[in-house]
Amino acid sequence: MAIPLASLFGSGARRAIESIEPRRSFDDVVLPPSTRRTLDQALVQITSYDLVFNRWGLGERHPTGLALAFNFAGPSGTGKTICAEAIAHALGRRLLVVRYAELESMWVGETPKNVAAVFRMARDQRAVLFFDEADAIASRRTASGHSFEREANLVVNVLLQELESFRGVVIFATNLAANFDPAFERRIRTHVLFEMPGVDQREQIWRVQLHPTLTPLAGDVDFRVLAERYEVSGGDIRNAVLKAALAAAAEPGRDSTKALHQRHFEDGIRDVIAGKLVMRQSLFDVTALPDTVPARSNIIAIALAAAAVLLSLVALVVALAR
Repeated sequence: MAIPLASLFGSGARRAIESIEPRRSFDDVVLPPSTRRTLDQALVQITSYDLVFNRWGLGERHPTGLALAFNFAGPSGTGKTICAEAIAHALGRRLLVVRYAELESMWVGETPKNVAAVFRMARDQRAVLFFDEADAIASRRTASGHSFEREANLVVNVLLQELESFRGVVIFATNLAANFDPAFERRIRTHVLFEMPGVDQREQIWRVQLHPTLTPLAGDVDFRVLAERYEVSGGDIRNAVLKAALAAAAEPGRDSTKALHQRHFEDGIRDVIAGKLVMRQSLFDVTALPDTVPARSNIIAIALAAAAVLLSLVALVVALAR
């Protein structure tokens, strides 16, 4: 159950920060073998913390920088958020999810204080702290010529200070790890690369999206064909399955006769891929458009129209000046 931290940040922050009782475990995640091995090693680091830093005394020799900070880097939809929840589930702790982009937009001028408050909350709850879209908070510091740049630098400084004194688990998830400030490098224990799933993983992901007994599957469904034909992420597969189920449910007939067919899954994944292509298009990037000749013609027409308007304005100014 998600608990908004209204008492700490006000009622408007519930979309940005949540304390979650984790329900998903590593049994719910399908990952490439290399990613799973790195995650298992990260989990061992966490469970060995007391032995190394308390009973073996390394905490006395190294009193700062003891946070167990991990960087989950990779494309969207590859399982970063689910794995953060799975780690919290394995540890029997709550997951404190921070969506920094929303937090910053709602608390202009107060962001550094709120970052420190998040770490206090994590200490009080003994929660696993998870920064989604972490490149927004851990971005490279710049010359502070403007007020917003100074505040962004201050946020990074506060975050680095908190990591020095924090003795818990912090997970950063990002699609743009290259944007991280270099100072984070030595404070992150393990970098976990989340790669796009291979054919075997994709086939398994298609299967686990459906209920093993309740979801009605037609006999023509072939998940292997879907896995081989569409090189997509786990998040894309999830969205395609939901689209397929809704399309099958919307067809005419009695509910008892309805089932998900191969065509539903094919249509669903094609719709997801088409949506992603739309989001990548740009008016001035004609190579991203499916038909470049009409696209280029449209751009030329727009440019000529803009030039005509500009000439009209110049003529008007000249006429008024006479």
